[in-house]
Amino acid sequence: MAPTLSHGDRLLCHYGARVRAGSVVVAQHPLRQDLLVVKRAVERRAAGWWLLSDNSGVESDSRDYGPVPDDLILGRVLLRYTPKPAWLAPPPWCHGALRVMPYGMARRLGDFRRA
Repeated sequence: MAPTLSHGDRLLCHYGARVRAGSVVVAQHPLRQDLLVVKRAVERRAAGWWLLSDNSGVESDSRDYGPVPDDLILGRVLLRYTPKPAWLAPPPWCHGALRVMPYGMARRLGDFRRA
């Protein structure tokens, strides 16, 4: 998930939370269900969620194993709390404020919807 997340980052997850397109999620790997993966939910398809890594060079995502069924999506990542705290899913009440901030600051607070 580089550059958003790095190996060793500690995350706060909301298990059972509703997943939306753009959310960073924790899921069981469809081919190795003992392995947990952290990916970005890109779109909802008939067979499940299409999950991609933020790092396009990584091949272990839905381009490799297809859509991930809903029952394998465990929850949504809310924030990274160490080593450098950052919101990955800011609460809905602050979205308006994030839209008027400079993009670099809004991105550090978790607003990834703007290009």
